[in-house]
Amino acid sequence: MSTRERKEEPLRLVLDTQVWLDWLVFDDPGIRRLRNAVHLGRAAVYIDAACAAELERVLAYDLGQHRIDARAQAAALAQARRLSQRIEGALSAAERASLPQCRDPDDQKFVEAALAARADVLVTKDRALLELNRRRARAVPFRIAKPAEFDHTGRA
Repeated sequence: MSTRERKEEPLRLVLDTQVWLDWLVFDDPGIRRLRNAVHLGRAAVYIDAACAAELERVLAYDLGQHRIDARAQAAALAQARRLSQRIEGALSAAERASLPQCRDPDDQKFVEAALAARADVLVTKDRALLELNRRRARAVPFRIAKPAEFDHTGRA
């Protein structure tokens, strides 16, 4: 089979809560390429229990003009479940210790989820998470990138 005939494995992604909100609530055009990559099978999204719980909690917040009622919250969560694959395994203490620590402890769950999912990219707009890419105190085995960094092929 030639290289051209082989199907490329989908890019493995973990999305932070803001990116999920941009997708599910705000319909942000800045994530269009990311959304297309997932819908075309060029990327697959992974989520763990801690990240899913935060998404559920944040969907209940007052989101300004985008405030959503209980029915819309349930629909958004159902869509997130359809779009993502659940990360079931927990990281060992050694794996957690190997990761750089995010300046914002509330965001560390996304770094851990990305490692547990064997993600290629953690997709975020969060400054504290993006800083980990620049700091590189400890190398992470995945990229940390903004949604806008995806090209038409779904590569970041």
